[in-house]
Amino acid sequence: MDNILTIQKTFYKVADFVSWTKKKGLVLSPYFQRRPVWNKGAKSFLMDTIYKGLPIPIIFLRDRGIDKRTFEPIREVIDGQQRLRTIISFIAPELLTDYKPASDDFIVNKTHNKDLAGKKFSELDDDTQDRILNYEFNVHILPSNVDDRDVIQIFRRMNSTNYTLKKQELLNAQFFGEFKTSQYTLAAEQLERWRGWKTFTEDEIARMQEVELTSELSISILEKSILGKSSAQIENYYKKKDENYEERDEIEKRIRDVMDFIYQNFSGNKNDFVFFKKTIFYTFFITCYDLLFGLATSPKVPKIADKITQTLINDLKVKGDRIRVRTAPSFVLDATDRRTTNPKERKDLFNYLKA
Repeated sequence: MDNILTIQKTFYKVADFVSWTKKKGLVLSPYFQRRPVWNKGAKSFLMDTIYKGLPIPIIFLRDRGIDKRTFEPIREVIDGQQRLRTIISFIAPELLTDYKPASDDFIVNKTHNKDLAGKKFSELDDDTQDRILNYEFNVHILPSNVDDRDVIQIFRRMNSTNYTLKKQELLNAQFFGEFKTSQYTLAAEQLERWRGWKTFTEDEIARMQEVELTSELSISILEKSILGKSSAQIENYYKKKDENYEERDEIEKRIRDVMDFIYQNFSGNKNDFVFFKKTIFYTFFITCYDLLFGLATSPKVPKIADKITQTLINDLKVKGDRIRVRTAPSFVLDATDRRTTNPKERKDLFNYLKA
């Protein structure tokens, strides 16, 4: 590939891809590309993304010339096979010549979209069908003179610039169910507070560290205990609560109540309030949660938050100031200086704040 490559950049609607499939003008499975089949959660999440008009990654096609029998242009999917297969499976599965019910059948989960949940495309109203069919993909088309070796080189070059994914980013790509959806909802709701408190940098937010924190908080409420930071434990809950997260509504309500309490009573100290630091926010949140709901309280039973006196609020502010100016006990300073994700240090700080 010594020459400068000319790539056509355009937009095509979902209806275009369905039409090309019907006319046998779309090659979905080029022989050099064999990707793992998406799970049903990923497919459901994609349909919600399309329904809401949100962007998805670029679709790459290759021009394969004209079919001399049908006189139709042939387009080969270079990247985007699973996205397009999911959409066609939902809209018109009969158009897929290699359709397999075991791997291709799916329904939209109510966790992702209540309007589409449990319905086939044919059961949707006209406006919803039009919304899906008119969704536009950003498409790049490689010219017909690009051979398979060139395609492989292009995608190796693209992938060579990718950074190593963090554990939370890998979880985002792997799970699409109840627990994952809940954590991303909670984290997104608090975005402006994370920014205002400077708890996370923009890069940390881009890499989903605030989602990792909401996951930690939810798990601690479920476990009714102060825990150390553990990627393995977070992954376990993503698996265990993927399809059935019965405590979801109550835990989301409690987390929102605690975040509102913190915002209403401590935001005035945001420039010098030590507990907004990412490294110790977990313990501060759990302390406030314990005051409002009781850490030992089951999240399976709805509970209204307790009233917190101004005296207790002021006491937390004073202890925060003592940590900031280094007059707190040495074991507390040790707990906030190092190993802040360790359960012992978290418990030491918690006990100091509650004393």
